[in-house]
Amino acid sequence: MPSLSDIVFFRDVADLDLAPFERRCIWRSFEPGQTILDFDECSTDVYFLVSGDVRVQLRTPGGKELILADLHGGEFFGELSAIDGTARSANVTALTKAAICIVAEPLFQEVLAASPRLAARMMKLLARRIRELNVRLLEHMVLDIRHSLYAELLRLSAPRAGTQPARVISPPPFHQELASRIGCRREQVTRELGAMERDGLLARTRGALILPDPDGIRARIGRAMLRAE
Repeated sequence: MPSLSDIVFFRDVADLDLAPFERRCIWRSFEPGQTILDFDECSTDVYFLVSGDVRVQLRTPGGKELILADLHGGEFFGELSAIDGTARSANVTALTKAAICIVAEPLFQEVLAASPRLAARMMKLLARRIRELNVRLLEHMVLDIRHSLYAELLRLSAPRAGTQPARVISPPPFHQELASRIGCRREQVTRELGAMERDGLLARTRGALILPDPDGIRARIGRAMLRAE
């Protein structure tokens, strides 16, 4: 049986015995492509991702879907409905086989009330998410498609071992996925990626995109921000 202490959020909590709470949790696994939560769903459970990857998407009134985030083992979702009781505002789908601990809203509230340390941890995580969304909102408001793509590629990238300061995105995302992340058309992404290659800002290898000069990309984003009126 998994334990709450195996989940990053609940680790190193000295002010609470987790054993009585974890017996009331539900442990489930989801297959790739399976919907975990859907738009406007009336549920208030919180989902803690023990392992695997999931994708969070928003949908416009016209039916267009935008990728908000990909979450990985140790992260959680669904907390907003557990806090304010409103219907789900996003869809969450498993990208890989995922193991999830489902915590009902009353239990979630009970745990936070019983542990000031966990309550403070939750507030810090929510504050971080708000700051990240503020950054993306600013980019959407002031950057053109080219520089929005630059910023999104940096977010998706990780340091490339042995080739600092180069960064790598592996596996490389589909062009349609990148378009859904920044709110444009696939053809626009294809065109901008080609321009990045010609400018030496992007290289392709089997199974990866390489950003050889991330500092140069950040400088271009900074200049675009300064030009914004």
